[in-house]
Amino acid sequence: MFKIKDLLLYLSAFVPMYVLILFRLIIDIINDNLSFNVLNTINLITLLLLIALGIAGLFINVFHQKDIERKVIIIKKQNITDRHFLGYFSLFVLFALQLELSLVSDYCLFILILIFIGVVYIKNSLYYINPLLNILGYNFYDIVYIEETSHSKGECKIFYRGELKTNQSYLVKFKNDNFAFIDKNKR
Repeated sequence: MFKIKDLLLYLSAFVPMYVLILFRLIIDIINDNLSFNVLNTINLITLLLLIALGIAGLFINVFHQKDIERKVIIIKKQNITDRHFLGYFSLFVLFALQLELSLVSDYCLFILILIFIGVVYIKNSLYYINPLLNILGYNFYDIVYIEETSHSKGECKIFYRGELKTNQSYLVKFKNDNFAFIDKNKR
């Protein structure tokens, strides 16, 4: 089911791209390569809104959710940060360098592409693909764990700042059945 926090987490994945596009738009306006017209004003407002919503969504999802917290022991881990980051980076380049958002057609295309990617992202629960978290120092892991209280075994995708250690206990905040965060300060 669609939730606002999922949409906000999706928007946060593209915050670096929004910043690049905003930077390009501002530089073009400052250098008189673009005029400050209605479409460019809409572009600026849209980008600022997307940046604000993305940052708020990331903050809400990482720090202020009432998630299920479980103490687990990591028995197997694999850092797979690089598998997903470069795919998103190519999207950043496409959007930031190729689309001419001062044209109505390219602006509409930009919005439609974001919607299409968002539908796939949310429908397939791809919340773990988030370059902003990687830029902020989080690594992305596939882990196998054992819960300390029930001794049940599980697997999930997890974000953690730093290097996870196996055979060590961590307090995990589960966002859903297969996506979680580990707070470095809580073990």
